[in-house]
Amino acid sequence: MFRKSLLIMSLAIMTVGGSSCSENNPFYGDYKTSYEVPPFDKIKMQHYLPAFKEGIKQQAEEVENIVSNTQMATFANTIEALEWSGKLLDRVSSVFFNLNEAETSVEMDKIAEEVTPMLSKHQDDILLNEALFVKIQMVYDQRASLNLNVEQKKLLEETYKRFVRGGANLSADAKAQLREVNEKLASLTLKFGQNVLAETNAYKLTIENKEELEGLPTSLVEASATGKGTWEFTLKNPSLIPFLQYSAKRNLREQMLNAYANRSNNGNEQDNNAVIAEIVKLRVQKAKIMGFPTYADYVLDDCMAKNPRNVYNMLSRLWTPALRKAKYEARDQQSLINKEKGGFLLQNYDWRYYEQKIKQLNYALDDEELRPYFPLENVCNGIFTLVEKLYGVQFSQVTDVPMYHKDVVCYSARDNNGDFLGLIYMDFFPRAGKRGGAWMTNFREQSYRHGKRIAPVISLVCNFTPANGNVPSLLTPDEVETFFHEFGHGLHSLFSNCQYKSLAGTNVARDFVELPSQIMENWAFEPELLALYAKHYDTREIIPAYLVKKIVSAKQYGQGFKSVEYIAASWLDMDYHILKDTTTIDPQKFERTSMDNIKLISEILPRYRSTYFNHIFSGGYSAGYYSYIWAEVLDADAFEQFKKKGNIFDTNVATAFRKCILERGGTEDAMVLYKRFSGHEPDIVPLIKRRGLE
Repeated sequence: MFRKSLLIMSLAIMTVGGSSCSENNPFYGDYKTSYEVPPFDKIKMQHYLPAFKEGIKQQAEEVENIVSNTQMATFANTIEALEWSGKLLDRVSSVFFNLNEAETSVEMDKIAEEVTPMLSKHQDDILLNEALFVKIQMVYDQRASLNLNVEQKKLLEETYKRFVRGGANLSADAKAQLREVNEKLASLTLKFGQNVLAETNAYKLTIENKEELEGLPTSLVEASATGKGTWEFTLKNPSLIPFLQYSAKRNLREQMLNAYANRSNNGNEQDNNAVIAEIVKLRVQKAKIMGFPTYADYVLDDCMAKNPRNVYNMLSRLWTPALRKAKYEARDQQSLINKEKGGFLLQNYDWRYYEQKIKQLNYALDDEELRPYFPLENVCNGIFTLVEKLYGVQFSQVTDVPMYHKDVVCYSARDNNGDFLGLIYMDFFPRAGKRGGAWMTNFREQSYRHGKRIAPVISLVCNFTPANGNVPSLLTPDEVETFFHEFGHGLHSLFSNCQYKSLAGTNVARDFVELPSQIMENWAFEPELLALYAKHYDTREIIPAYLVKKIVSAKQYGQGFKSVEYIAASWLDMDYHILKDTTTIDPQKFERTSMDNIKLISEILPRYRSTYFNHIFSGGYSAGYYSYIWAEVLDADAFEQFKKKGNIFDTNVATAFRKCILERGGTEDAMVLYKRFSGHEPDIVPLIKRRGLE
């Protein structure tokens, strides 16, 4: 999934270019490192706040220079000058907010709490600067006669739109209201994410009786051993998911899932119910200030979907067949419970356990049987092999650059002609200072400056199952897909070939950004590629044909559950953001009503319940969680182009995808780019077939 530096996306906008400062701070001046990457080994906690303050000061001065320029406003002295402003602020923001998600601490949280309102005010100072907007408006009004190229036109349009959406056309009173709302939202969304991380880290299930480990894989038992005769299980996915899949102790599965599902809903200092109520109220206020009927209308006006009606129509079209399939899967599981004389009705904490059992019974497929064929190193090499086959790109490990953690590795990417594309950091394993999930982010965006391509520096952050003793990190099939997914986001940035940073790489419509990542998942378990990378960590044996056949046969089983839990969360997100009334809501009652309205079955929870729904209350996906399945319609349709050629490694199709999609960032409308690649608008049928929802 795409979780690219969500705080940076919302706070540190338009931040490139600028001057240096002579103080002894690593953020001041050019980085004296290989590839000019951040000097992580020299950055100390005391460097952040001064660099933020100086960065804000410098960009404010640069904006004032644009405003005070007595020459007529032009594309170069206004639009480009703004685009290149704020180099120092961009530099410190990219490091701080990325590390605050991957390697946070109490000290960083305190800095974030102090700097977040400062950045919100700074953003508003720019977007609500009347004199600056007058100059932008002048250039915009002349756009037809300026002889701009496609990318320049897009930068002008996006700059103008960003200011309008930021409140530039509002009255003085409305601007003051917007500033207040934005500042409160910035602090509340930060607090929401901090609460979820604290709750996730706080919980541990400690088992003292060995009999209570019944059913659990040896690898999980060994990884959970404390060395004190007890075992500890956490709410991080490498611990939680296999526990729910394999623990024969139903009461312990219930404890684990309930702890997970009630994070930040426990009436303590980390409770997010009041935070949600205030965020929702403020977003309704913001929509009204901006002249939109709902916050969802405000958000979607800048996306492919355009309005809530189109999102609900898409979700509705998928919901009915998905729910039907999920009910079939539930009946299947209940039949197994009855056959085993369980004497109970299927509950949500039973689902993964019995789904795994049915896979073993019907397909003789067990995730634990597959994991030995997916050591992390092999999966990484498999992805490199795929990218080389499709695009001719070579990856080499880099060891002479600073790392922000000892577990991080770094690779350089070079094109088939030897040109340097960029660097990619990979941070694979969970730790206390890292939030859950997986995401891709940037330490530096791609751009061109003075005719020279500035190569991107990107990072993939995951929470995979770590190595244990002599056994290397062995990935589950879900983790394999996640790795392919995040690498797809990485390619979007690495291949970017855009003039301007704000249009480069993943800076595209939010419901388009998941296309490059999700199309990569299609290759993960294709037999032709499996034969090249899926090798047993011990015997080096290539994954046997019978296991590949099982993977293919079982691929659609469980799609009812996956589709329903995802669509339910998307529906919940939309329901929060179509509210028009600022009356305080009770998130627990609101969530129940939302799920009752779509008749979600009790055996399945929405993928994210309200109090830990980071995407919409702490990240950049408010009124946008639907984006993943919207983009999946695109990726299923796009992958059909390879299938039609009869060759999943077809270089002609890959080249077209690279040239039309991956290189172009947000330089043109997303649908224009997609149609240029495929020749037609996307069809939903390939997705319905792939998920087995016909």
